[in-house]
Amino acid sequence: MTAAPDLWHHYGRERATSERAVPTAFHWTWDQGRGQDTGPGAEVLGDLTGLRVADLGAGAARHAAHLARYHRPARVDAVDASPAQHALATDLYAHLAPRLRLVHADVVDWLRAAPAAYDVLYSVFGALDFTDPRDLLPAAASALRPGGRLVFATLARHVTGEPAAAELVPARVPARTPDGQPATLRRWVLRPHRWAALLDAAGLADVVVESLPSAGQGPSVGRGPSAGQGPSAVDTLLVSAARPCHAAR
Repeated sequence: MTAAPDLWHHYGRERATSERAVPTAFHWTWDQGRGQDTGPGAEVLGDLTGLRVADLGAGAARHAAHLARYHRPARVDAVDASPAQHALATDLYAHLAPRLRLVHADVVDWLRAAPAAYDVLYSVFGALDFTDPRDLLPAAASALRPGGRLVFATLARHVTGEPAAAELVPARVPARTPDGQPATLRRWVLRPHRWAALLDAAGLADVVVESLPSAGQGPSVGRGPSAGQGPSAVDTLLVSAARPCHAAR
């Protein structure tokens, strides 16, 4: 069986040649790549000292590297299915092992194989955006220890200006194959009530959905597979939920 092309092959390559240091800050908003220093940071995740953490759809693992260097977790697993992104992360941050573990795997498969393994799961415009939430959220719930938390940042609307979907229907966004041919990715850009319902159905509780205003302006340039498709000043939905400490319903 022929493997699907890696649609993240081109993402972040130019940045990786010039920005190789462990980031000193962690930002949740869509404009974090532009040096934004406003809004919440890693404190949203709480005190990570001694905890098991995973970044879902970690890309080049910049956020995970920051947590491993500055927040004293027992370990951060940076999980990504893209061979190219895993290779970038390895080139940039392999020296942070064993506190940072770089994992090349399908996120849903990884979580399903790790019951009650994590204290904190998070995603910054990562796997929660590009994986069917009906598969990912139950897997995340099962991988959390009782009382563990899932926190993720996702788009409040499309970068083209179109509103988020009220129904569970992914958008198709432009991407490129490794040889430059046009392709499409599925991206879930959903309204707050839809995310809340999905989290509840997955068995997670204490759901909070917060809108973070964007500080960026101007055209979208170099922002991944959908770059150049419209304005980048897009609000972020910061979503959190927890696995109940009591027995599942």
